[in-house]
Amino acid sequence: MQTMVETRNLRKTYNRADGSTIEAVKGVDLEIRQGEIFSLLGPNGAGKTTTISMISGLVTPTEGDATIGGFSITRQAMEAKRLMGFVPQEIALYPELSARQNLAFFGRMYGLGGKSLSRRVDELLEFVDLAHRQKDRIDTFSGGMKRRINLAAGLLNSPPLIYMDEPTVGIDPQSRRRILDTVKTLRDEQGMTVLYTTHLMEEAEELSDRVGIMDHGEIIAMGTQDELTQQVGEEDRLEITTGAQNVGEALIERMQQEIAGVTRVLYNPPEQIGDNGSESTPARLTVFAKRGRTALPQIIQTLDAAGIDIQSVEVLEPDLEAVFLALTGRALRD
Repeated sequence: MQTMVETRNLRKTYNRADGSTIEAVKGVDLEIRQGEIFSLLGPNGAGKTTTISMISGLVTPTEGDATIGGFSITRQAMEAKRLMGFVPQEIALYPELSARQNLAFFGRMYGLGGKSLSRRVDELLEFVDLAHRQKDRIDTFSGGMKRRINLAAGLLNSPPLIYMDEPTVGIDPQSRRRILDTVKTLRDEQGMTVLYTTHLMEEAEELSDRVGIMDHGEIIAMGTQDELTQQVGEEDRLEITTGAQNVGEALIERMQQEIAGVTRVLYNPPEQIGDNGSESTPARLTVFAKRGRTALPQIIQTLDAAGIDIQSVEVLEPDLEAVFLALTGRALRD
């Protein structure tokens, strides 16, 4: 399968006001195939947006390069950019203009005009199911509707590759469903390559042909969902919430050594939230175990004997959250 996007040693370093530096992206190597949905999955601040901004030519790499369809984004920027559309995380529309006026404006920025531009605007308004609102000002639209027009603007030049940076942030479930279905349509019916960033595991699992898991500016794992979950084997994950303020290392070690099937135990203490830390999330034990339901009774018995109050237990099969936990020792949303 032909390669659409390739990066080699892509790095970005920023200078701080105090003279120190921070490396936001640390030598990312990616290969994205034509016609696939590739998701960059990671928590906020992982470096996803900086990576996608370098690939799209919005941010200059400190080191390394990216190619789009074989064109270097640093040396052949115009040729590379003609092959891509970009849907930013922030809404990039003029609120006082109508939906149609916005699309016509951005179409002219792409060099389109006349009847071909008008036809393309008509097609995209139908595609995002907003033709009936085409004459209404953007500032009268809901957040989800603005997202859909934002997406349409990124498709005006009929690009073979589209970047979508957290496109479902801050919208209602119905609008989110529409956008996810649209992403799959772009691949399945139009053969487009989609580079999609998200911090939501369920989006990456539903959409992606392959996933790159990113943390602290690095790709820490990459592959299909099956390939990634094989990294944690056939282990179940038991999420146990507790009112305990502390779970000692000795208890964790005993669980790992004495309970059949248990391979790893992680403890996340309660976290203060709300104004002035007035509320807190419960402490959480994450237990990785082969045949988790079989191990569960002894796990409960061991915690009960140690005086650990159990509030809830959930048994989960291997997923991308388990991969992230196994690689980093913390939950994706931490």
